[in-house]
Amino acid sequence: MEKHILVVDDEQAIADLIEVYLKNEGFNVFKFYSGMEAVQCLYTKKIDLAVLDVMLPDLDGFSILKKIRERFYFPVIMLTAKIEDMDKINGLTLGADDYITKPFNPLELIARIKSQLRRVQTYDQNRPERAHGMEHDFRGLVINASTHQCSLYGEELCLTPLEFSILWYLCEHRGDVVSSEELFEAVWKEKYIDKNNTVMTHIARLREKMKEPSRKPKFIKTVWGVGYKIE
Repeated sequence: MEKHILVVDDEQAIADLIEVYLKNEGFNVFKFYSGMEAVQCLYTKKIDLAVLDVMLPDLDGFSILKKIRERFYFPVIMLTAKIEDMDKINGLTLGADDYITKPFNPLELIARIKSQLRRVQTYDQNRPERAHGMEHDFRGLVINASTHQCSLYGEELCLTPLEFSILWYLCEHRGDVVSSEELFEAVWKEKYIDKNNTVMTHIARLREKMKEPSRKPKFIKTVWGVGYKIE
């Protein structure tokens, strides 16, 4: 099935180059040089993945990302000319799935796009089915793998596929401490690299959505120097 990729970058040469590489790989591309046009496309076209430049003249990439995460779960890859760690953490905390710094090799970007799409496809085809069943329900938290729905105290949580997978994995191992390495390799299906803050930023985003106090969370707890556990 043809995949639809949204590309937003005000540097036309870069956007055009990405479009060429994507079309060569058989993807359908919706390309825009401004943020507002891209936002309009979100509500009229089916999007499977978005590539967003952070710096745009009208609406920056982080603002578009926020709008996406209000309604959609598809993967988002951020592009930026900045290399500061805070920019990366910003994007991941807001719900981005990956991050690549300019200048970049177009082939690397294509590889990352394919990796994100494979992850979503694998998740959709192999929803978690383990001994504990398809749903966890405890202390007001309900997460269901068959419907991909999660609620807390009766209020629905809008989770990305990665956030859902993290929470489901922790629930499946409820009471056990799960290391960042184990969690990353189980959810991202990639080898964990030392000093990788990806898990930390996604946990922070999950806690924010669950309205958990960072110092004394009720559900996802940090075991310093070891990992995370839910209880």
